[in-house]
Amino acid sequence: MKQIIIPTEGHVGELADVMEALGDINLLDIDAKEDDDHGFILISVDRYDDALRRLRAVGYRPVTEDALVIRLKDEPGALAAVAKRFKEAEINLRSIHILRRRKEYVDVSLVTDCNEVAVAVVEDLVVRKS
Repeated sequence: MKQIIIPTEGHVGELADVMEALGDINLLDIDAKEDDDHGFILISVDRYDDALRRLRAVGYRPVTEDALVIRLKDEPGALAAVAKRFKEAEINLRSIHILRRRKEYVDVSLVTDCNEVAVAVVEDLVVRKS
């Protein structure tokens, strides 16, 4: 799955501005973080190239990265066990995002230094590859 990361300035209504720029593009996942003067909006969409074009056209500077999506049993220690696998394989986890929870399971987005190798580490858990 490709993620789009949109650096933001943290002004009132910025999330609304991003959503307006995307128009009829379907959001698959979204995570927004902000502090006093800046933030980030992370999205996955159904029309990746269109989303990038639209965001750039209104002045945003989106960054993209490839992510793996894994499904874990939603229980204490499950994510720690995955992090340990990567540590033992000497693969750096660059980002982790909980995408959604469903009954007993949680879907998690992972970005590593080497997703091609990382797939083998969590092959039994992978839902989607970039």
